[in-house]
Amino acid sequence: MISKKLGMAAVVAVVLLAVAGRAFQFRRDMKIVSSRNIPVGGATIQVDFAEGPLDLGVEAVADHVRDAARAVTVYYGRFPVARARVLILPAEGKDGVFRGTTWGDMRGWPGLTRISVGEKTTAKELADDWMMTHELVHMAFPNLPDAHHWMEEGLASYVEPIARVQAGQLAAKTIWSDMMDGMPKGEPAAGDEGLDRTHTWGRTYWGGALFCLMADIEIRKETKNRKGLQDALRAIVEAGGTIDQDWSITRAFEVGDKATGTHVLSEMYAKWGNAPVQVDLDALWKELGVRRVGEGVELEEKAPLANVREGITKARL
Repeated sequence: MISKKLGMAAVVAVVLLAVAGRAFQFRRDMKIVSSRNIPVGGATIQVDFAEGPLDLGVEAVADHVRDAARAVTVYYGRFPVARARVLILPAEGKDGVFRGTTWGDMRGWPGLTRISVGEKTTAKELADDWMMTHELVHMAFPNLPDAHHWMEEGLASYVEPIARVQAGQLAAKTIWSDMMDGMPKGEPAAGDEGLDRTHTWGRTYWGGALFCLMADIEIRKETKNRKGLQDALRAIVEAGGTIDQDWSITRAFEVGDKATGTHVLSEMYAKWGNAPVQVDLDALWKELGVRRVGEGVELEEKAPLANVREGITKARL
């Protein structure tokens, strides 16, 4: 999740760079020194490397893109768009993966991600990276009006770690520990006017993720754990709701609700969109059976909603 790594100032800087640097991103004279075509989940992802040094080499980074795309494929049942492009910008003297931005319908590409990879990035840093998967998850939801940016970012923040768990790339305990640390940042503060009207960093990323978590839990409660948010999101993709399409949030939620046979998304949005909704997180973790132990967590199998917790991270066919 982006909020695990970035503070408010850094997020604002990323947004400004993404806007100001758009012309740079797609300028005609950018030199592409290497390309790879990756078939995954019924799609082809073209990975282009701009000029610049990478200690690990292009193959390691291309493999990382493949792993991220596989996680998205596991969660959604297929890669959401038929064709995508990932542009890797090597960053001299730096390490890690950063400055990820994703657009839809750019120059003939249904999904296009630009992301920086530091020259000195290590294999462990690639393995621990969350941003590549986060950006590719963005391709699996329609482009919404600006007021609903919280849903786009919150969804990518919520789905990214779950997809990686389902793909065998991350331990379930890790993501529940991260949620315990992060979800309080998404709770409304004094003066909050709901997710559509309160565009702070915490409410956009963690507030949107908290909405997704509660929706997942409520869907599973109503369907006796037969369906979850994953079913709703798969249905939205199958209905053509990907990043290259402009939808309203109500349309997306109507499609998702129909797939689960509930009204959870629409009813939650009616409450959360224009008013603050507080979640008793301490009670929630207890129900889910997530208990803090030191810097990590223990997962209790006899908790009231232990089956829901396990259903969220269980890989689907």
